[in-house]
Amino acid sequence: MDTQDLMQLSYDQNVDVLYLSMGEPRHAISREIGDDLLLRVDAETGEIVGLTILNLSSRTDESLPLSMTLREKF
Repeated sequence: MDTQDLMQLSYDQNVDVLYLSMGEPRHAISREIGDDLLLRVDAETGEIVGLTILNLSSRTDESLPLSMTLREKF
């Protein structure tokens, strides 16, 4: 499987930010699309390459870090 097909999640507990990247993380510009929600877009192609969620812990009653099971859809 090509790494461009992967979705990567990363949570930085020190700054309470969740990063979601489509494929390998890459340089992009951020566009605010809501309170503490940033859409990451490739400046040259306009392709969506990720999403950043600031202050994640304020969005859930669950303790962080959360755990989840992900599986590939065929």
